[in-house]
Amino acid sequence: MSVKPAPAPALFAGPFALASLSAPDGPVFPALVTPDSRVLDLRVALEAPRLTTRRLLEEWPTVLPRLRGLAGNDSVELRPLAEFRVHAPVEPRQVFQSGANYRQHVVDLHVAHRDPADDRPEEERRAEAAELMDRRAAEDLPYVFIGLPSAITGPYDEVTLPAWAEKPDWELELAAVIGRPAHRVSVAEALEYVAGYTIANDLTDRATVFRRDMPRIGTDWLRSKNAPGFTPLGPWIVPAESVADPGKLRLTLTLNGETMQDESTKDMIFNVARMVAYASQSAQLLPGDLVLTGSPAGNGMHWGRLLRDGDVMEGAITGLGVQRTRCVAEAAT
Repeated sequence: MSVKPAPAPALFAGPFALASLSAPDGPVFPALVTPDSRVLDLRVALEAPRLTTRRLLEEWPTVLPRLRGLAGNDSVELRPLAEFRVHAPVEPRQVFQSGANYRQHVVDLHVAHRDPADDRPEEERRAEAAELMDRRAAEDLPYVFIGLPSAITGPYDEVTLPAWAEKPDWELELAAVIGRPAHRVSVAEALEYVAGYTIANDLTDRATVFRRDMPRIGTDWLRSKNAPGFTPLGPWIVPAESVADPGKLRLTLTLNGETMQDESTKDMIFNVARMVAYASQSAQLLPGDLVLTGSPAGNGMHWGRLLRDGDVMEGAITGLGVQRTRCVAEAAT
């Protein structure tokens, strides 16, 4: 008697996701991807030869019902995903990044970077830090800064570690993808402006976070975070309606097969709605823009192990798939 093989695990949650793909030597195009690894070219299905994923997001309220219909249509022609290269799922105009947004991560940093004169037991200092984080969540504001779209690369592309980067590090993050122009929106309505979610790895060179020549200026995010390829993104945009609760997703990052980050978005100090609402108070968020929501504990500085040539990172978030990137050291000149 023959045994039917077990079905392959789904690529993501829900009936479909969005991707940006290309055939060998062909242009990048927006695609609907099914959980069983099949692809529909949306340029053909929507009769729009010059369509891009960002254009789809600009028309998200009207496009979404059509995508639902296509995902449930057995008569459309689907091709194997394996025939295509997977690119970053969207080219945003703006990238809003976030720091110090996971409670346990910030508590660990507070304890690790203690004043040498503070000889209190670690438990006491940890309790103090936890109280500070609770107060911050209740009374303070998120910490948001701007990243560059040119730092984005695909979810399976190699990541070049610049020769000048002395301490390159990983930071796996949940990224919200904006689907409607958002300006001065409230926390209560903020998630209505989120089209979907994807995975980002917000690489950072720890050695250049702070200016050595002018320490009073503070952080230098241009230098430390925006080298080409320092933000692997994707593989998919999973519609928000397929993500039951963005506050209950598990993030895991492995380095050469060893788990380094493993945390739930439940540990966020400021949830997705608060992050989107806060960013919109100062800036106008545009369709296709990204709001990165911070990284949990377990980065390289915590482990005392930074990225090196040949390292392979795998980042996964519940229902959003897995990205896999290999690090390549730039030759010194």
